[in-house]
Amino acid sequence: MKEIVLIIHEDVTLSTITGAMDMFIHTNNLFKHTGKSLPFKIIMVGDAAENKVLQISSPFVTYQTIAETKHPDLIIIPAFYGDRDISLKKHQNIIKWINAMYLNGAEVASMCSGSYFLAEAGLLAGRSCTAHWNDMDDILQRYPDVNFLSDMVITDQDGIYTSGGAFSSLNLILYLIDKFCGREVGIWASKMFSLDMDRIRQSHFAVFKGQRQHQDEEIQKAQTFIEQNHHLQINIDGIAEHANMSKRNFIRRFKKATHNTPFEYLQRVKIEAAKKALEKGAQNINLLMYDAGYNDIKTFREVFKKITGLTPQDYRRKYNRSIPELV
Repeated sequence: MKEIVLIIHEDVTLSTITGAMDMFIHTNNLFKHTGKSLPFKIIMVGDAAENKVLQISSPFVTYQTIAETKHPDLIIIPAFYGDRDISLKKHQNIIKWINAMYLNGAEVASMCSGSYFLAEAGLLAGRSCTAHWNDMDDILQRYPDVNFLSDMVITDQDGIYTSGGAFSSLNLILYLIDKFCGREVGIWASKMFSLDMDRIRQSHFAVFKGQRQHQDEEIQKAQTFIEQNHHLQINIDGIAEHANMSKRNFIRRFKKATHNTPFEYLQRVKIEAAKKALEKGAQNINLLMYDAGYNDIKTFREVFKKITGLTPQDYRRKYNRSIPELV
């Protein structure tokens, strides 16, 4: 039996706790009804002496403090609401405990923004992680030694698991059930909770917001120039000239500020424009390609799929409500 700890505190996003707990409880019920030993001991763990945040009426679930919990097998850190600085400062006791438990042999997993707790505990330095795609810029600014994979739904490295944004984090719970209980149970859980076992990317959900969390005013101006002229045949030489910089210096400063090269940024701006057009019902992919600043359909499709994980046609089918699904 694995001792599964779910961290709980007053800032927690309750849906991530209850969703994960529901999956573990139902898996325990499956084993109980088939006469097998239960796979999970489920414990809500917090810093407070008493749990006043969430009451669960299940014989499989108990509550303990971090001081009482000595040897968990897996610690799950849920998403949380509120100001990141305030919450991280408020829950330093839990963060330090997570670090100590990992060093003592426990595995740890974060759901959505729970990755902040792992990074704050020093467990993501030099490692890959994911979270909600909207957290990427802030996490990279706070923890520059983290390899943030914004398009991934799940990462698994050195006994540290992280998951994508919002309800996609339940795919991590499915992954853990499959890993701990075997493929047969994993397939059962996939069907029970209507979760796709093969879903590994969240890139098509992302909304590109321009990566402007930096103080380099000249690069800010260059970003604005790219966003206003992406549909034209502009190139890096021209953008650098507009910014009154040498090409080499411009590329260096741009990547330092935005974590993208100017070329990568230009591509993302073009594809974001194409995504919005597809969502509004653009029918002609060739015209859409030209409006986005591309003149080669093969290149456009390759870049679009690389950034979003979907072809332009599949993206339109998924997000344009005016096109009925074919049965």
